[in-house]
Amino acid sequence: MRLLMVEDDLRIATPLRAVLGRHGIDVRHACTGEEALDALGVDVDVVLLDLNLPDHDGFEVCARIRRISDVPVIMVTARADVRSRVHGLNIGADDYVTKPYDIGELLARIHAVSRRARPEPRPEAALAAPAAPASDAAPAAPTAPALVVDAAARRVTVRGTEVVLTRKEFDLLALLAQRPGVVFRREQIMSEVWRTSWAGSGRTLEVHVASLRAKLGNPRMVETIRGVGYRVVPDA
Repeated sequence: MRLLMVEDDLRIATPLRAVLGRHGIDVRHACTGEEALDALGVDVDVVLLDLNLPDHDGFEVCARIRRISDVPVIMVTARADVRSRVHGLNIGADDYVTKPYDIGELLARIHAVSRRARPEPRPEAALAAPAAPASDAAPAAPTAPALVVDAAARRVTVRGTEVVLTRKEFDLLALLAQRPGVVFRREQIMSEVWRTSWAGSGRTLEVHVASLRAKLGNPRMVETIRGVGYRVVPDA
């Protein structure tokens, strides 16, 4: 695996590069946002992006990466507030890890986004609102389904309007949409979407759900079942 580490603090970059190298990861190091953008000219499987860079804010760098590449991006930063997490995911990050982190968890997240960069297609799930009862009145004009998740094309539409999602947001919605109305436990979601355990990962899931609801334009489409998990409600 080829990883681009964007980190200006050598006290962090040097030992981390050594650890990743021992786990079979070929690390290229960039100290600035411009160096990172230049490095995308070669093959890179994952970008590990710090937000506090000397020339550009990491959010800006992520947005510029997204304009030229779909390489998975993991933001690694001390900014732990929910607003920063949501903003990072909205502009195209695939994951968000806060410092200090456990190196085992970081490795798991790196491998997870790399595996899911080219996921196996799932059957299309089209979730339409229930049809109105039959009557003697003239049939109404057909309406677009409330929610359509096209797994093969990785495309989501809400009543005919396409919604742009990050890779993880799409994977989360595609999982829930497999069985509309059925509750998926948090542990199952973390295992299938992030390939990790629930322990210590609650905030990651909550942030992605919040961002997904905002983009769908109807928070009730993804319902929280308190103490259990989440389900898709297409006719919300």
